[in-house]
Amino acid sequence: MSLPKLGRLELQVMEILWSRGASSVREVQEAFPLKGRPAFTTVQTTVYRLEGKKALRCAKRIGKANIFETTISRESAESRLIDDLLQLLGGRTQRVMSHLVRAGKLSMDDIKEAQQELRKLSKEKKS
Repeated sequence: MSLPKLGRLELQVMEILWSRGASSVREVQEAFPLKGRPAFTTVQTTVYRLEGKKALRCAKRIGKANIFETTISRESAESRLIDDLLQLLGGRTQRVMSHLVRAGKLSMDDIKEAQQELRKLSKEKKS
Protein backbone atom coordinates (compact mmCIF):
# COMPACT_ATOMS: atom_id res chain seq x y z
CA MET A 1 0.00 0.00 0.00
CA SER A 2 1.45 3.39 -0.96
CA LEU A 3 1.35 6.11 1.64
CA PRO A 4 -0.94 9.07 0.99
CA LYS A 5 0.37 12.60 0.58
CA LEU A 6 -0.68 14.63 3.59
CA GLY A 7 -1.16 18.39 3.76
CA ARG A 8 -0.28 20.62 6.70
CA LEU A 9 -3.67 20.47 8.45
CA GLU A 10 -3.91 16.74 7.75
CA LEU A 11 -0.53 16.24 9.43
CA GLN A 12 -1.66 18.30 12.41
CA VAL A 13 -4.78 16.12 12.76
CA MET A 14 -2.65 12.98 12.44
CA GLU A 15 -0.22 14.29 15.08
CA ILE A 16 -3.11 14.80 17.50
CA LEU A 17 -4.36 11.27 16.89
CA TRP A 18 -0.87 9.77 17.19
CA SER A 19 -0.41 11.58 20.49
CA ARG A 20 -3.86 11.12 22.02
CA GLY A 21 -5.01 7.88 20.44
CA ALA A 22 -8.48 7.23 19.03
CA SER A 23 -10.63 10.37 19.23
CA SER A 24 -13.80 11.97 17.95
CA VAL A 25 -13.75 14.92 15.57
CA ARG A 26 -14.75 17.20 18.47
CA GLU A 27 -11.85 15.90 20.60
CA VAL A 28 -9.43 16.46 17.73
CA GLN A 29 -10.72 19.99 17.17
CA GLU A 30 -10.47 20.83 20.88
CA ALA A 31 -6.88 19.54 20.99
CA PHE A 32 -5.76 22.42 18.75
CA PRO A 33 -4.44 25.51 20.55
CA LEU A 34 -7.23 28.00 21.18
CA LYS A 35 -5.46 30.68 19.17
CA GLY A 36 -5.79 29.74 15.49
CA ARG A 37 -8.01 26.72 16.20
CA PRO A 38 -9.72 25.55 13.01
CA ALA A 39 -13.50 25.42 12.93
CA PHE A 40 -15.20 22.14 13.80
CA THR A 41 -16.42 21.71 10.20
CA THR A 42 -12.88 22.25 8.88
CA VAL A 43 -11.53 19.53 11.17
CA GLN A 44 -14.47 17.28 10.29
CA THR A 45 -13.80 17.69 6.56
CA THR A 46 -10.10 17.01 7.10
CA VAL A 47 -10.82 13.86 9.13
CA TYR A 48 -13.15 12.52 6.44
CA ARG A 49 -10.56 13.29 3.74
CA LEU A 50 -7.96 11.39 5.77
CA GLU A 51 -10.40 8.51 6.05
CA GLY A 52 -10.82 8.61 2.26
CA LYS A 53 -7.02 8.50 1.89
CA LYS A 54 -7.01 5.48 4.21
CA ALA A 55 -4.80 7.29 6.75
CA LEU A 56 -7.60 7.01 9.35
CA ARG A 57 -10.44 4.66 9.99
CA CYS A 58 -13.56 4.80 12.08
CA ALA A 59 -12.80 2.49 14.98
CA LYS A 60 -16.21 2.69 16.66
CA ARG A 61 -19.27 4.80 17.16
CA ILE A 62 -20.39 6.20 20.50
CA GLY A 63 -23.83 7.75 20.27
CA LYS A 64 -23.65 10.01 17.24
CA ALA A 65 -19.86 10.44 17.40
CA ASN A 66 -17.47 8.44 15.26
CA ILE A 67 -14.17 7.60 16.95
CA PHE A 68 -11.23 7.65 14.54
CA GLU A 69 -7.80 6.06 14.78
CA THR A 70 -4.74 6.22 12.57
CA THR A 71 -3.92 3.43 10.15
CA ILE A 72 -0.43 4.65 9.28
CA SER A 73 2.44 5.26 11.68
CA ARG A 74 4.09 8.58 12.40
CA GLU A 75 7.37 7.10 11.11
CA SER A 76 5.79 6.13 7.79
CA ALA A 77 4.28 9.58 7.30
CA GLU A 78 7.59 11.27 8.19
CA SER A 79 9.46 9.01 5.77
CA ARG A 80 7.03 9.94 3.00
CA LEU A 81 7.57 13.66 3.69
CA ILE A 82 11.34 13.30 3.67
CA ASP A 83 11.25 11.26 0.46
CA ASP A 84 9.07 13.94 -1.17
CA LEU A 85 11.50 16.67 -0.08
CA LEU A 86 14.48 14.78 -1.45
CA GLN A 87 12.64 14.19 -4.72
CA LEU A 88 12.06 17.96 -4.99
CA LEU A 89 15.80 18.49 -4.48
CA GLY A 90 16.68 15.93 -7.12
CA GLY A 91 17.83 13.42 -4.52
CA ARG A 92 20.68 15.66 -3.35
CA THR A 93 20.91 14.88 0.36
CA GLN A 94 24.00 17.07 0.79
CA ARG A 95 21.83 20.22 0.52
CA VAL A 96 19.61 19.03 3.34
CA MET A 97 22.54 18.07 5.55
CA SER A 98 24.36 21.36 4.88
CA HIS A 99 21.25 23.35 5.71
CA LEU A 100 20.72 21.45 8.96
CA VAL A 101 24.33 22.08 9.99
CA ARG A 102 24.20 25.81 9.12
CA ALA A 103 20.86 26.23 10.91
CA GLY A 104 22.25 24.57 14.04
CA LYS A 105 19.64 21.82 13.87
CA LEU A 106 22.04 18.90 13.56
CA SER A 107 23.71 17.81 16.80
CA MET A 108 26.61 15.46 17.33
CA ASP A 109 24.11 12.95 18.71
CA ASP A 110 22.20 13.17 15.43
CA ILE A 111 25.43 12.52 13.51
CA LYS A 112 26.30 9.55 15.73
CA GLU A 113 22.84 8.08 15.20
CA ALA A 114 23.19 8.55 11.43
CA GLN A 115 26.58 6.81 11.53
CA GLN A 116 25.05 3.87 13.41
CA GLU A 117 22.27 3.61 10.82
CA LEU A 118 24.83 3.71 7.99
CA ARG A 119 26.91 0.96 9.62
CA LYS A 120 23.78 -1.14 10.12
CA LEU A 121 22.73 -0.62 6.51
CA SER A 122 26.23 -1.50 5.31
CA LYS A 123 26.20 -4.76 7.28
CA GLU A 124 22.75 -5.66 5.90
CA LYS A 125 23.95 -5.09 2.33
CA LYS A 126 26.96 -7.36 2.90
CA SER A 127 24.77 -10.20 4.18
